[in-house]
Amino acid sequence: MTSINGLPLHPLLVHFVVVLLPLAAICAVLSVVWPTARRKLGVITPILALVALVLVPLTTSAGESLEQKVPPNALVENHAELGDQALIWAAPLFVFAAIWWALHHKWTESRLDGLDARARSGVTVLTGLVLLIFALGSMVMVYRIGESGAQAVWHAGT
Repeated sequence: MTSINGLPLHPLLVHFVVVLLPLAAICAVLSVVWPTARRKLGVITPILALVALVLVPLTTSAGESLEQKVPPNALVENHAELGDQALIWAAPLFVFAAIWWALHHKWTESRLDGLDARARSGVTVLTGLVLLIFALGSMVMVYRIGESGAQAVWHAGT
């Protein structure tokens, strides 16, 4: 399905990704740097990241369908190439958000009590740093993809 009532589905799906992927990233950053936020957000962060992850390939697929219906254009091609990179950031964002949540969940914490405190701390710090990298990177990619899409739409005829 690439259209609704004859209108391309890509612009609709884009709005969901543009909201949900940065929102998941912001929640991930808050979870890493602010323990109170981590406790309040709980499983919401990995769920947001999962929904965004599912929507990314749907959006790129709808975009590829739309790309075939418009005349060849370097701006559209650039946007499509950048759009293909969204999954590279969305997938690890979900994975590390889920790991981060699991590391701080009561059930998991009780299972990890037997681990050396330094090893557990190292895993937690490393996971937090990697999560921050993918959160920030995904926000940058959403901006870059959106900017290139706006350029393709508004400057394609000029």
